[in-house]
Amino acid sequence: MANLSHPSEFILLGFSSLGELQTLLYGPFLVVYLLAFMGNAVIIVTVIANAHLHTPMYFFLGNFSLLEILVTVTAVPRMLSDLLAAHRVISFTGCMVQLYFYFSLGSTSFLILSDMALDRFVAICHPLRYSTLMSWAVCARLAGAAWAAPFLAMVPTVLSQAHLSYCHGNVINHFFCDNAPLLQLSCSDTSLLELWDFVMALAFVLSSFLVTLISYGYIVTTVLRIPSASGRRKAFSTCGSHLTLVFIGYGSTIFLYVRPGKAHSVELNKTVALVTSVLTPCLNPFILTLRNETFKAVLRGQVQRLKGLHKALPQPKRPGEAQSSSSARGTEYQPGGKATAKFL
Repeated sequence: MANLSHPSEFILLGFSSLGELQTLLYGPFLVVYLLAFMGNAVIIVTVIANAHLHTPMYFFLGNFSLLEILVTVTAVPRMLSDLLAAHRVISFTGCMVQLYFYFSLGSTSFLILSDMALDRFVAICHPLRYSTLMSWAVCARLAGAAWAAPFLAMVPTVLSQAHLSYCHGNVINHFFCDNAPLLQLSCSDTSLLELWDFVMALAFVLSSFLVTLISYGYIVTTVLRIPSASGRRKAFSTCGSHLTLVFIGYGSTIFLYVRPGKAHSVELNKTVALVTSVLTPCLNPFILTLRNETFKAVLRGQVQRLKGLHKALPQPKRPGEAQSSSSARGTEYQPGGKATAKFL
């Protein structure tokens, strides 16, 4: 431990400032994590299984739910295990891998949100050209670019992080390998790396946010021109859940990461990161489905179908029921009241 310029492992402080109270967080965090996982998994399975949802809108929704699962899996299971562990260490390689996937997946989710906004823009503002402008080939290219670009752009970041000198110790005041606390441990010149991170934030977060805002500006203008109140209400209800996700996701991320420099409040960053990586993925399935009448109707149909299949299956009989049933098959009652054996 004398030479920490290239440490073999990092120590994650997590919520150690709470002392013994941090073990009480395990139960609530585990419940929220499982709800987030199952809720987003239900959306993915429903979209895949039902032909009525094989449209660009639900294609992007399935991609977004998959990203929510992967982002939480990247950080939350490790955090849950550390809440009960006395020695919270992560290898240097494991830390770099976690950093890479967390920020790559997070950036992809924002690009998918902008794809969802473009889809709603075309559907509402150019309905007659929707099938042409949002063909499956176009949707595949938009989703492919959203997945590929952040994973490629994060490679220089992680390689640069791996070659920094960490001479200020190996203790990370966070529950995962976040960028800001890692930079605070380095004594190397990180100005170029910070500039690259800021450029990536502009490219993936602010630019997609701008695309989303412009799209919804046109959407609102178009919807207000709809003569019927029911039509306006339906259009706004379709876009309302997506806008809620946009403001929650972009607001917290811009606060956390779209700021050059490394002199940030780590405790505040830790709290906001906890909300975005645990609480928001849990709420997103409810936000996405509660106001979506089509999805709710499909989900109710799936539940009814499962209930019908359950009733159609032969129910196991208890020992007493089996005996009485066999007795009924073995005898038949004559009009005179005497039971005679019925041999088959």
